[in-house]
Amino acid sequence: MNAFLLYTVQGLAAGSFYALAALGLAIIFGVLGVVNFAHGACYMLGAIVAAVLQDLIGLSFWPALIVVPILLFLFGVIIERLFVSRLTELDPLYNFLLTFGLSLLLVDLIKRQYGVSGLPYTRPEILSGQLSLGSIHLPTYQVFVFIFSLVICGLVWLLMTRTRIGMIVRASTEKSDLTRALGVNVKAWVTPVFGFGIALAGLAGVLAAPFRAITADMGSSFIIILFAVVVIGGLGSIVGAVVAGFLVGLVEAYGQAYAPQLSQIVIFVLMALVILIRPAGLFGREENA
Repeated sequence: MNAFLLYTVQGLAAGSFYALAALGLAIIFGVLGVVNFAHGACYMLGAIVAAVLQDLIGLSFWPALIVVPILLFLFGVIIERLFVSRLTELDPLYNFLLTFGLSLLLVDLIKRQYGVSGLPYTRPEILSGQLSLGSIHLPTYQVFVFIFSLVICGLVWLLMTRTRIGMIVRASTEKSDLTRALGVNVKAWVTPVFGFGIALAGLAGVLAAPFRAITADMGSSFIIILFAVVVIGGLGSIVGAVVAGFLVGLVEAYGQAYAPQLSQIVIFVLMALVILIRPAGLFGREENA
């Protein structure tokens, strides 16, 4: 029983990274219709920047949770203004290829600067060790990552569904012509929303820094699973991205525990089953399928 709970916590922690990053990916797709293949590289950048800032100026984990997403937000704004915005009127394939190329470029630049070995990152002392609940011992950091990610996902959901900003963003997504006719400058919201999606990927990277090997390639396999998460949850669905992120994290953790050779395959079998039964994903709409 203790081992099963441990696998569950590990799965929820891994799912937290998927949920946060998939949330950003879903928001970007929902607003811009852009499939951002560079999202895995942005997740990697979040972890790399956190490690580099800790090494250079001693920036600890807690301020990094704020500083790094802000830096990634600015990075996303620059990328959207310089490149993505120029291709939004064309076939979505062009932006997919653009972000694919950007992903390769970022990974190569990081390899040239920091090599292929992992960068060190110091975990906060308060998050080390284990939480004891009676006879059950759970890793403190994984529990923290799960709770923190759940809070952030909840705040993003409230922002998108219960505020005027979220209302404008959703209206711009679903009926951009009507929204524009009501006097809303739809284009003015595109850039910050793209930056916000990138910032969420960066935040996931900071959370992963004390938990995973910080290398230039850490986003390469991550983006493949991330696309599976978005497809399972439903393209453009905020709730779907979060639920599918935690679901895939659990499937991955149980797979590694009970059938290590099949742990990755099971995720894509799950994705195939979801597509067969519900092509739009668990929470997606048919028009997005």
